Amino acid sequence: MRDVHEARLLIVDDEPELRRMLVSILRGDGYADVHEAATAAGAMEKALRLRPDALILDVMLPDEDGYQILNKLRADPACAHLPVIMVTAKTSEIDVVKGLDHGADDYLCKPFGIMEFISRVRAVLRRAGAAAPAPAASTLHFGEIVLDDVARTVRVGGTPVELTYKEYSLLHLFLEHPEEVLARERIMKDVWDTDDLLESRTIDMHVRTLRQKLGAAGEAIRTVRKVGYKLSTEGSDD
Repeated sequence: MRDVHEARLLIVDDEPELRRMLVSILRGDGYADVHEAATAAGAMEKALRLRPDALILDVMLPDEDGYQILNKLRADPACAHLPVIMVTAKTSEIDVVKGLDHGADDYLCKPFGIMEFISRVRAVLRRAGAAAPAPAASTLHFGEIVLDDVARTVRVGGTPVELTYKEYSLLHLFLEHPEEVLARERIMKDVWDTDDLLESRTIDMHVRTLRQKLGAAGEAIRTVRKVGYKLSTEGSDD
């Protein structure tokens, strides 16, 4: 099993002090292979050359914003599935959803705590398989949704659907438990590796974008009010 601290990380931020602080935090937590960039051009060059296991990306950069970088990364086969944590001073729900829609796997709003930063990096690495090799898995079906866990692909009615790591993990959880109500606590634990329900709004935003990407098939992800969600063919949202 590969140790999570063997992961290669890339931090992109134009603020030198913050960038150095994040590098220092990660190295202090045991990550030895940490790289940095201050511009969008530097981010793309190092992402393609170094092939990091995860990218911590600031939204506001001098040459291009983080959303544009995300678009380029997702369009490049070499980086299409690179886990990305967006770092932003913009805290509105619209800004967060915008980042998720562009393909971010998670987000951090400035200012954030050291432990939260470390926890999110660990979680995204685990979900991306940097901590351990992905186990052999099967193909999961629900209606027109087909998830191939070996190829890590999702199709709806035969059409490929591009998902972020978090969206893929969320859909995988639903497909493993069809017609079963999944409480928010369980979703947070299984997908985000945390028991902190203060972050439960994250679930709602990811479910929203997942539904949108799945199109009509996404309507099967139903809200169970005050409890959580379930993948079901029956009825409407509670």
